[in-house]
Amino acid sequence: MRWSEIPREAKAYMIYHTLIAPGLITWTLFPLYLMMTGYSILEVGVFFTIVNIASIPLTYLFGRLFNRWDIKKGLIVIDILDGIAYVMYGLAKGAIAPLMLFGGKVIDKLSTLLYPLYQAYEQIIYPEDKYEEIFAWHLRLPEIATLVSFPIMGYLLGYVYNRPEHYRLTFLFFGLFSVVTVAYLWLFLPPVGKEERITPEGFTFKAGEFKRLLAFETLLTLAWGLAPEFVLINYVVFVLHKTVFEITLIAVASSLLRIAGTYASERVPKNKGFHAIALGMFLNALYAFVMALAPPFWLALVVYAIGDFGNALWFPFYRSWLFKLIPKERTTEFHAALSSYRKVLGLITPITAGFLASIHPTLPYGASLAGFIVAGLFLLWIAKKRGRP
Repeated sequence: MRWSEIPREAKAYMIYHTLIAPGLITWTLFPLYLMMTGYSILEVGVFFTIVNIASIPLTYLFGRLFNRWDIKKGLIVIDILDGIAYVMYGLAKGAIAPLMLFGGKVIDKLSTLLYPLYQAYEQIIYPEDKYEEIFAWHLRLPEIATLVSFPIMGYLLGYVYNRPEHYRLTFLFFGLFSVVTVAYLWLFLPPVGKEERITPEGFTFKAGEFKRLLAFETLLTLAWGLAPEFVLINYVVFVLHKTVFEITLIAVASSLLRIAGTYASERVPKNKGFHAIALGMFLNALYAFVMALAPPFWLALVVYAIGDFGNALWFPFYRSWLFKLIPKERTTEFHAALSSYRKVLGLITPITAGFLASIHPTLPYGASLAGFIVAGLFLLWIAKKRGRP
């Protein structure tokens, strides 16, 4: 699918994600900042678990609320909440620092309660007969922004401005940048209200298929959740004695292979979608296996990139499978319910990952490996059950 063939509204939405991609470095900086200021790997896991506990029921309630309202307003709220959270991180200094960090993370988590609106907006605004092709572009553009921005920011924050106060200034910058992204959302994204969410005539909800999707979600959530980014940060910075620059190099290598994966996914026939997802799971399993062996930095970079190639390969087919199982008039509610389900599973994963990493820095990857292997086998079973060649 060529860029010129994508509808204007869909292009505007993809450009928004490209704009916010550089700010995702804060997801790396925050746990690193905690560790630099005295938190152990186990305490970081406990911190994230405590923050997660309060968010579970609210996700579904938010989904029902925005099922009746314009989803675009929800996207604006996400950026406003993120901006407030980053400003609070930036002001976390002195005796009030723990309260500001915790309060900011709670607000940040509150914004993630609205993340199902992204999937809901995509399901409505992207052409239904082109889901697989358009999601290749959806992944590709933000990765290009990452390739450009992450090495520069990583070098500066790793070797030039590498003290906690510099990280706080970075949080403040991205907090204030949310003013730009909110303005972009308001001016350039079309509203999506109730009238756009009409289920095509003859739509049948496939309960059995949806249950299989939930089972796959369980395996996937556990596999990724047991090796979160703070485990990588702990290993690279505090075991291999590298900096945030090396972490951004891993992100850049991963972006390169994710872009390659988007082109590879376009060459996979639609009737081979489940096989593509299963192959992606086994590539993820390869990454987890090698990381469990405590590799040197260069090998960690390579296998993270291979794992992300697998992600880009399976993502368009998985998202298309998900969208085709959900009626459009209840899209936000279903995506919110799925998000709540992931958060219930995710309650135990940060503290478990922190505990495992406190025993051995790469032990969480061994637990993650089992989840990816089972997920891949499960997808092959579904493909066989559906009679796909």
